[in-house]
Amino acid sequence: MRVSGTWGAAGALAAVAAALLTGCQGAPGGAAEEDGRLGERSGTTTVTGAPARPAGYGAVFLAVDECSSFGRTSFTEVSCASERAAARVVARHDGTVRDGPRCPATTDFVLHISEQRPSFDEDGDGAVPRGYACMRNLQPPHPGDPGGGGGPRTIVGDCVYGLGDGKVRETACDGGGGHAPQYEVTKAVDTRSDCPASTALYVRLGGTSPVGCARPV
Repeated sequence: MRVSGTWGAAGALAAVAAALLTGCQGAPGGAAEEDGRLGERSGTTTVTGAPARPAGYGAVFLAVDECSSFGRTSFTEVSCASERAAARVVARHDGTVRDGPRCPATTDFVLHISEQRPSFDEDGDGAVPRGYACMRNLQPPHPGDPGGGGGPRTIVGDCVYGLGDGKVRETACDGGGGHAPQYEVTKAVDTRSDCPASTALYVRLGGTSPVGCARPV
């Protein structure tokens, strides 16, 4: 079983005088817009079937705690003890990212698994169900960490820079992402009124505390 495609890593700045902006981020590495959704981004990889895979990698394809290799155009499930192992599954769900549970906050990237009917599969029913795997790199860098500049979610500690027209994009807080950070998400709260007075940007994070309070940096 192989996963082919590309993987996502990973969000207006206007000269803010008195007005507060509302930011959001969509597709992996994409821009955020006012009054949109920010904080849930994912990769665009899909699974293609292979006739078989060696025993010992687990009963379910890319189950929790199993590992994948990295390639220029593909990902392959491998033993976590292999020198080729590069990332570990931290959560695995059936269905789609839009409809399923959110990945853990510090997920580095997401692998999308399309439904396949290969000659070999985990339970012998002739099908591998559609789903997604939340992945964490075995070694740094970890773009999903706070301030890391990527990952499928925007969390407290992440930074963004302005694109104009009310849009922002996530970038590494240390400036290593190629763009200097201009705002940092410092707090996640229930409503905007719970943000501190220093807040210059509201970011929709989703989850139990859906509003991110961001200040200039």
